[in-house]
Amino acid sequence: MIYYNQDREVITEFPKDNPRCCFLMTQLGEPLPDKVVEIRIKLKAQLKKRSIELIDAETYITGKDFLGKIWKILFSVPCGIAIVCEKMSASTISNIFYEIGILNALGKETIVIKTKSYKVPSDFVRTEYLEYNKNFDKKINKFLNTFFELADHYNKMADSLESNPLLSIDYWRRAYLISGDEKYLDKARKMFKNSQFDPQSRHFIKCFLSNTPLKLK
Repeated sequence: MIYYNQDREVITEFPKDNPRCCFLMTQLGEPLPDKVVEIRIKLKAQLKKRSIELIDAETYITGKDFLGKIWKILFSVPCGIAIVCEKMSASTISNIFYEIGILNALGKETIVIKTKSYKVPSDFVRTEYLEYNKNFDKKINKFLNTFFELADHYNKMADSLESNPLLSIDYWRRAYLISGDEKYLDKARKMFKNSQFDPQSRHFIKCFLSNTPLKLK
């Protein structure tokens, strides 16, 4: 359970978790392609029905390193959704897929929403994505159904890993980020109190849980 920041340094102070939040990866600067605006509006409406907040790189203003801010947000959320279209510049597309790579490395869920004419990069050809069309609402809700089912799956995995409490705690944190249900934090807290960990692991677990509603003492 060792994580590194954008400067390849070990993270010792973890950012506050953002449960039931989704990080949006798309073009933010003007002028925005019409399709991107349309997809974003529809996506936000579907997420709102599930009580999921949509955030992006402009949600927080820190006055500090921009890439560092992005890393902290990606670390704190359970999911990332990308919107890409053929009218976006190469630099914008590069930033989006860079952020997807970070999310995947951190074990987060991701999905790419593309316009019909956009060609997916070769490394992502085998990755399942959503094409924006008349069935968009139905398809994004199928993804969200699968996404929420993961919370229960992670909980079952954590309950079955008596011999690996460190991994159990990480699974419960994943379940919490997806669902926002604090019962998963309560389970992690109890295991933390009742299990033996080496000093380094104990420090990282405390960092995880100290940024949640259930404070460790």
